[in-house]
Formats: sequence, C-alpha cells, structure tokens
Amino acid sequence: MTGRDENGDDGRRTGRRSTALKTVGIVLAGAIVLGVGAVGWAYRHLDDNIKSVDIDNALGDDRPAKAVTTPSPSASASPLPTGALNILVLGSDSRSGEENQELGGGSSTGARSDTAMVIHLDAGRTGATVVSIPRDTLVTRPSCPLPSGGSTAVAYDAMFNSAYAVGGPVCAVKTVESLTDVRMDHYVEIDFAGFAKLVDALGGVTVATDEDIDDDDSHLHLKAGTHHLDGRTALALARTRHGIGDGSDLGRIGLQQKLVKALLDRISTAGLLTDPARLYRVADAVTGSLTTDTGLDSLSELTSLGQSLRGLSSDAVRTVTMPVVPAASDRNRVVANEPEASDLWESLR
Repeated sequence: MTGRDENGDDGRRTGRRSTALKTVGIVLAGAIVLGVGAVGWAYRHLDDNIKSVDIDNALGDDRPAKAVTTPSPSASASPLPTGALNILVLGSDSRSGEENQELGGGSSTGARSDTAMVIHLDAGRTGATVVSIPRDTLVTRPSCPLPSGGSTAVAYDAMFNSAYAVGGPVCAVKTVESLTDVRMDHYVEIDFAGFAKLVDALGGVTVATDEDIDDDDSHLHLKAGTHHLDGRTALALARTRHGIGDGSDLGRIGLQQKLVKALLDRISTAGLLTDPARLYRVADAVTGSLTTDTGLDSLSELTSLGQSLRGLSSDAVRTVTMPVVPAASDRNRVVANEPEASDLWESLR
C-alpha cells in the first residue's frame, strides 16, 4: 500500500479539512458576535469551554526546528497570521464513563486517538496538505514526559495510537514529531462524545454508505444507501472498522472522511448566522469538545486561525494518507513505506 490521494477524480473531496477549520472559524466568529452583542456571559462560557495543554513547556527544546518562512507581501497589511503552519488534529475516543457507555463506547476504559491527521498550511495560507496517519501504524514511541513527573520508556514497534494512551497529548505530539521530523506548531483534539453533541445540535447529518455495515463493536448496523444520522449513530460510524472492507483502519479513514463532508454540508445549510439560538448550541458543542495547545485556547485565537484561511480554495488542498505497507511482524499492522513516507514529510517542512 502506498500513499493514497483521497481526492481521486472527485474534486468535491479536496479541501474538506481546510473547510472544517474555516467552518470552525465562522461558527466561533458568529458566537463572538452573539456573545458580545447579546449576552456577555455566553462568550465567557464558550471561551471557558476550551481545554488546553501546555505542550511547548512540556517538550522544551527537544523538538524539530520551527519552519522559517518569508512573510508574503500582503502580510504587513493584514492583522491575521499568514505563515506556514503544521497542526496535529486528533479525534479522541473515550470509552469510559456513563455518557460514553450510553453512546456505545464498549467495555474498554481510558481514551484513544482513533483519528490522526497532520494539517500543513503553506505560507500565505493559500495552499494546504492534509495527511492521515493510520492508528495501526507501528512506530518507535519516544520517551515522553508525564504530568505527574518522570517519563515513559521508549517503546519499539508500538501502535501509533498508544502514545496518546500512555502520555496524552504531549506524547502524541512528541511521537508524531519523532515519526515525521516535522514540528507541530499547534495541537487540536476533538472528543468523539462532543462530536455526537455537535451532530445533534445541527439536527443530524446525511451520509451515503457504499456497503452494508454490521459491526457489533461499534453497535452499528446499516444497510448500504443514504441515511440521516443522529449524533449516536454518526459517532458509531466514525468508530466502526470491523464491519467494512478488510477491517483495517484505512477503511475507517474513508468513512470518517465521508462523515466530515456530511457534517460540513449540514453546517453550510443550517443557516447558523441567522439563527442565534442554534448558533449558540453549535458553538457550545464545538468548544466543549476541544482540547488545544495553549496557543489556540481562546475563542479569539481559534477565530483568527479560521479567518486566516479565507483565501484557501478547495482546489489548492491535497488530502493523502501516509504511505504504508503491511508490517512483516504482524500483517494486521502497517509501517511507513520508505522512502515515500519520508519524502512526503520532507515536503511539509
């Protein structure tokens, strides 16, 4: 298996995740107007919703160098950021607690990074590359600092998503940087349970599936066809893997991309900016499901990021999966396919 360009021949697939960032910016900008112009407490509530982790302080200087870019000619005239940027986006799937059990979380405990992608924004914010990293990838997990003190041990041939399980966001970032030798300028984590609330706040999403899905683990049973999903069922679709294709994570990545498109389609047609009550419910769901690094932990910072992408068109975005091949030690796992994977990461530095 090599790197897959998710755009294929269907131009509609390009730019979905860049559009997601822009959509978040629009929603939060509207929420700011709502909060300041109507009820100040709403703004404060939304701002307080966002959780953050001080990743820069935890990792110190033992990281890849920050990219050095030349500002675009228009940068001095714009208050918005325009430099190149790499953002690690994780979808965390918590299976513990009463709420997650009700959402079909299964019997396991803790949280896992079931979705991982690196979003690279080119200097000028007019082009972008989005790289999905399969959770089944075997990596060398580096030693990571722990919040309680001390550090984790180096682990060889470890599952990629184990980094989050043993060391949280800090270890996830350090593992991605070790794998790619690319500095992650920001970190954004989206909680899957919060995602379900977002879908419900939007009134559900419509998704077309190409095959029957029968997965007892995710509690999802759907016939092939078009379905209008509520939050619980949409979350099950994001989690499912055993009921589709060969049961690998690559199949789940494809389903999640469909779900992202459906969510963006719903946001674009929901009339949020003309419906303050629904706008607030959606903004509350968005901010309530986010954990960011300390550089993005406010409404104003997130909105600035979203607005800086307004010149990014969908045809200027490339969406790919990290090149992988089956692991020799375990055919149910994959490893980076070299030198293609290294060439891909080199293009993002």
